[in-house]
Amino acid sequence: MGTRDVPLPRLFKILHGEDRDRWPLEARFIAAAHNGDVRNIKKIAKELDVQGHGIPATVASTTYMGMNALHAAGGRGRLLAYQYLVEEVGMDVDKPDTAQEFTPVAHAVSNGCLPAVKYLLDHGADVHQQRSKGNIALLHTAAVLGYSEIVQFLLSRGADVDAISDLGTPLAIAALRGYASIVKILLQHNADPNKASCQFGPLSMALQKSSVSCMKLLIQGGANVSGDIAFDNPLVKAAEKGLTEAIKCLLEAGANPNVPNTFGRLPIELSAEYGTREDVEILFPFTSPISTMENWSVDGIISHVKMEIKQLEDGNFVKERMSDLKQQADEAFKKQDYPNASLFYTQALKMDNFDSKLLSNRSLCWLRMGDGQRAYDDATKCKRQRPKWAKAHYRQGAALMFMKDYASAYSALSRALELEPENEEIEKLFWEAMELR
Repeated sequence: MGTRDVPLPRLFKILHGEDRDRWPLEARFIAAAHNGDVRNIKKIAKELDVQGHGIPATVASTTYMGMNALHAAGGRGRLLAYQYLVEEVGMDVDKPDTAQEFTPVAHAVSNGCLPAVKYLLDHGADVHQQRSKGNIALLHTAAVLGYSEIVQFLLSRGADVDAISDLGTPLAIAALRGYASIVKILLQHNADPNKASCQFGPLSMALQKSSVSCMKLLIQGGANVSGDIAFDNPLVKAAEKGLTEAIKCLLEAGANPNVPNTFGRLPIELSAEYGTREDVEILFPFTSPISTMENWSVDGIISHVKMEIKQLEDGNFVKERMSDLKQQADEAFKKQDYPNASLFYTQALKMDNFDSKLLSNRSLCWLRMGDGQRAYDDATKCKRQRPKWAKAHYRQGAALMFMKDYASAYSALSRALELEPENEEIEKLFWEAMELR
């Protein structure tokens, strides 16, 4: 529980009880600052000044729970309190608290107080400041909390519209939260609609939230709808969520319905399982026939998918089918028939999409066929499932080497070698990556 979760006075009541007179003086002091009560700030500072340093010095130096008076003043954002603390006491407008690393202006942003934000920036606060934990800038904070007026103001003061943090870009954050008004503002200020964060772009973030309004704004702003990356395919996400309007919009924008997800399932198959008949009908004219489906029609696709689901509920069928597919895949791989091997691995993954060995093997197939991106996608999925499996990191490193991203390959292979230090194959590629980076 932190100061952003519970207003300070309420937090202090939880910690110290209802009777304010029994709170520690420092807590009462910070609560007075939170309320913007300059008279009470001075009064309590006088009680705290047992060594006679004077009220201004005591006001400047008094902290509680890592916060000083200027951090707490963001609670109500009363400008008289800011004027006293900054102009008379001379407190540092860029000093972070020790609890969350929030500066005074970051506290003002998180409390949604635009006048306080304006005042602090006018008095020297840095609009580009970032928390070291997570690289979170002021714009990220305003975007994640939905404060559109503060977003607009920060941009007018030169905030970096595409700043990257652990949360993503401000645009990705706004899209994930479904804040269409903020998405629109950021795009008007030339935010990059294709800048990925955590490997997912703003368009995928919007669809994750099922925000069709954000999705439309992003497409108008130039977002890539192609879905070339399996795990970041917007049409797949729309189909999985049954977002009929989004499917229509993506197809009109040129999205490719023949790009499968990580487990080899096309958007039309996902619509048959998760969406409606209408979704299947919309996708049908744009989708190339699937060879394993005998009856290529809307009814045939729906029946086929329903039959697959029923079969997956039969444990014996799944076990026998998986064994057969793995055997066919391995035989094809030994013959260096990588296209068919990858096809069999894909069919097996439809039955068990958590089989990391299948992902690892298919990643190698893609690599042998010269498709570094798909090899990387499978290796990344494999690594997420088994983060302590050396081969997953090795496969990712090999894919990155193929794509000539030697610095990232070195990092992946370093982790692989750390997990399996005696593996000569990993060690050889690791040294190669280190030389090339």
